[in-house]
Amino acid sequence: MSFLILDENKCKKDRICVNECPFGIIEMDKENGYPRFADNGTTLCNSCGHCVAVCPHDALSHKYVPIKESPLIDGKLSINESQAVQFLRSRRSIRRFKDKAVEKEKIQQLIEIARYAPTARNAQQLEWMVYADKNKMKALSTHTADWMRDNIEKNPKTAPPYFSSILAAWDKGEDQILRNAPVVIVVSAPRESSYGMVDLSLALSYFELAAPLFGLGTCWAGLLEGALKNRPAAAKALGLSDDRPYHYPMMLGYPAYPANYYKRLPQRRKPRIVWE
Repeated sequence: MSFLILDENKCKKDRICVNECPFGIIEMDKENGYPRFADNGTTLCNSCGHCVAVCPHDALSHKYVPIKESPLIDGKLSINESQAVQFLRSRRSIRRFKDKAVEKEKIQQLIEIARYAPTARNAQQLEWMVYADKNKMKALSTHTADWMRDNIEKNPKTAPPYFSSILAAWDKGEDQILRNAPVVIVVSAPRESSYGMVDLSLALSYFELAAPLFGLGTCWAGLLEGALKNRPAAAKALGLSDDRPYHYPMMLGYPAYPANYYKRLPQRRKPRIVWE
């Protein structure tokens, strides 16, 4: 049975859905001229929803992407170029958090937003793990500190120079690893995912860009990721299974200095571009 659901009374036979289908599995019926799935359509369709989104006549729906669950784009909410540039440039990594719990509802909302990030072949295979227990955080930071210390001892010439200062702070009771963040989010993808790290990186990017709108701040937890990749005990403490080798953690919390404290947009290096 075809996934495509057509309202012939609305269809104008303009072929827009045919032209825009990523896999080219929609064709015009030779007998009646209406769009339909090709013979291999049901097998190849990845339920991306392009056909539903692009039809200007609301003539198409999809078994797994129903039109009633695909709201219209509100032009009034569109932002202009200047707004978009400032929004993206004003993104900051937050490394000082308030000692304040983050509401579960806000985390849920952010994940709901992030699930709209693109995934390879629209596979949508990501899993979100949310950690908010202080003892768990301390254990994760401890595993990371142990990994860093081992790294310095075994590879003194190649260990990153900042490891020593972070460990010195750790030994004095200051956590510069997870920064006393009240929440750590870990997104993972299964081994069979075509582009697992790309998929979850895009999702975390959506997540972090949306976070300030809820009064929250984020920071990619690179040190913890290093421990997760190189210290089995850390991955085990986090509950990561061997069949989900793609993962990355992100800190989340209420910033000690909220977004309105920042007044300027720092410059970055000029891009290196090769035109061919």
